[in-house]
Amino acid sequence: MSPPHRDEGDAGAEQAFATPGVAPMGRPTLWNRALMRVVAAVERLNVARAKLGNRTVYDTALFPWARDLEREWPAIRAELDAVLADRERLPAFQDILADVRTITRDDAWKVFPLGGYGVVSSRNIARCPRTWRAVRRIPGFRSATFSIFEPGKHLPPHRGAYNGVLRLHLGLVVPRERDKVAIRVGDAVRHWEEGRVLIFDDAYEHEAWNHSQEIRVVLFVDFVKPLRFPANIVNRLLLSLAVFTPFVREGAENLQEWERRHYPRP
Repeated sequence: MSPPHRDEGDAGAEQAFATPGVAPMGRPTLWNRALMRVVAAVERLNVARAKLGNRTVYDTALFPWARDLEREWPAIRAELDAVLADRERLPAFQDILADVRTITRDDAWKVFPLGGYGVVSSRNIARCPRTWRAVRRIPGFRSATFSIFEPGKHLPPHRGAYNGVLRLHLGLVVPRERDKVAIRVGDAVRHWEEGRVLIFDDAYEHEAWNHSQEIRVVLFVDFVKPLRFPANIVNRLLLSLAVFTPFVREGAENLQEWERRHYPRP
């Protein structure tokens, strides 16, 4: 029997707005400066109008659909196992999203993207149809990828690009040395569990590490943060424009290039 879902909330940390992290870096254009000012203003509105408060880590009982995703764990794990058979050819995260070079430059954080923010990998989805169907049922779904930490990987403190989404990790492969594998969000430190969901706000400073001798894999999902009016409307409008940003456009081009190399046409 699974242990009960605990109250994971930690309201002690504070969000910083438009701070460095996984955000467009090194692009000193008027468009990007203006965009970041808009994002910072909307982030403040999102904090003020959050339906479930502004916690670092959320009690999954607040999201009843999380249980449904956990029930899909065996099927998702089976599809992942097939993907991992070709693990050495998977791209490093910065090979897809160049801006994450601000926090990672080695090949120890690999990803297998399915899609999100207006961009999909139809070939990757064809390999993981049960996973794709499961994540598409998440209310406010925005993106999904398999995220692989190689042994020894440590992701330094950083924050996400925007607080209008929450992040979900479904533990898929967790090393036996569980105490050596964790994520810190604000002051809250959590360990992944296979078949269990972890939901947190990556707009808070966070870091993650795998100091074990085995790989760690999670299903990495973004979904829309529950907000009250008018933040919910403004947030969805801003997220709908994400596909037009350099951050997403370049990621789509890099993903297409990786697909051309990985799935050569006959």
